Amino acid sequence: MLKVERDQVMNLENAIRGARNPMNSWSRMDSAYDEKGNYVLGPNDLDLARRLAHAGSDHRKFLRQIFVSVDITAPMYWWKEFDTYKVGTVANSTSTMHKIHAKAFERDDFSHDRLDEGGLAALDALIAYLESERQKFVANKEDRTPWHNMIQLLPSSYNQMRTVTMNYENLINMYYARRSHKLAEWHTFCDWILSLPYAKELICVKDEK
Repeated sequence: MLKVERDQVMNLENAIRGARNPMNSWSRMDSAYDEKGNYVLGPNDLDLARRLAHAGSDHRKFLRQIFVSVDITAPMYWWKEFDTYKVGTVANSTSTMHKIHAKAFERDDFSHDRLDEGGLAALDALIAYLESERQKFVANKEDRTPWHNMIQLLPSSYNQMRTVTMNYENLINMYYARRSHKLAEWHTFCDWILSLPYAKELICVKDEK
């Protein structure tokens, strides 16, 4: 299970203007904001952006100035793979250390959409145990044993929400590295990438080639 919410694409105008700096071609800029406040690339700017994006990472520096902020809820086993992309990304996560005891454990706190009956039964048994330890810790926070039991037995299917900031160059790397991955969460993530403004022209650069 992976959920993407509250995404924003920012700084497109400045990135395109900067892309024109090397040739002093600002007079050819033809982009503008529409009635919804979205920055819409004109034919000249889109043509330049596409050509630079296809020219390779040395020439498409402007993509590193197109920022994306998004809330992603995903299981810990997916976050472990996402964390390989450290350069140019920032994430603030909800805290298991501080807030694991703040609410009752329930099945939807975990990614379980591909478990069979046996797997669901095992998960439910673990949830029941984690909840019993949570209640013990809430009743007596001086005793850290139940807290350690929760932390050390928390499965990698536990869902965590993070607010992530990255750029279009990051997304190129993620899309082509993970779009054929066996984890369904990566397919959901790559489908979201394709929904971003000008993803076909600026992110799917290898496909267009």
